[in-house]
Amino acid sequence: PPGQPTATAPGLTPQQRLTTLADTIRAVPADNSTGPYTYLHTQTWARATTTITRTDLRRWRHPDGSGQEITRRLPDLPAVDHQPKPAERALFARAQKTIIRHLAGDLHPYLPEPPPVDPAALAGLLAPPELSDEPAYPRLLVGGVVGLATSQYLHHEQRAACLRVLAIIPTIAYQGETKDIAGRPGLAFAVTADGSTSTIVIDARTGELLAAHERVTGPRPGLFAYVLVVERGRTASVGDTVRPRATRPTGRKARTK
Repeated sequence: PPGQPTATAPGLTPQQRLTTLADTIRAVPADNSTGPYTYLHTQTWARATTTITRTDLRRWRHPDGSGQEITRRLPDLPAVDHQPKPAERALFARAQKTIIRHLAGDLHPYLPEPPPVDPAALAGLLAPPELSDEPAYPRLLVGGVVGLATSQYLHHEQRAACLRVLAIIPTIAYQGETKDIAGRPGLAFAVTADGSTSTIVIDARTGELLAAHERVTGPRPGLFAYVLVVERGRTASVGDTVRPRATRPTGRKARTK
């Protein structure tokens, strides 16, 4: 609305930008969906000793812990100083897929459902409060927010709580408007602590986490992890996705086999 402050306004501190985001983000259709399954589609690049693994994961999880996962793996990269590139994403579609069906109780949520909307309570679950004076605490809080957002569906009030948790971090920095490797625009925030820099990209309209990446320093500097949240939502059954279905052209009959 006219006159309402925006998170990109000049002169704001990173904490004020995050709080403004939390106050102004919009709900998305899935926030009001009654579909029992939460659906998350992520693509992850992660360090494994001396290589980078690349995984595309689609997960449907029912509240009883049942569900399904479809995984596609690309060949590991034999170096850790890697920056994921948009062209790599197209390779996942040609990779062999593995389907795992889970019984009730097999798929555990990152936090007990529902995650709290009180920022202090949420922060206490994401990172041990007794470590709040440790150098690694900011990294733990960011990692907790990323872990939650890439494991469970968060409605807009829970997303706002996550943004307010990030605003607790005194050393968080605003890095301006950017795009993730899927080309989606967002706002970037970064925390440097305990030998690593964690950067997250947030959708300024919905407060959704679009991407997060962590790079480490030390004897073997390079990528520690990059995760892209491709899709998220709720579905009526396993196998559904949240993409709108294309309609058939009118004026002619569809061919049948």
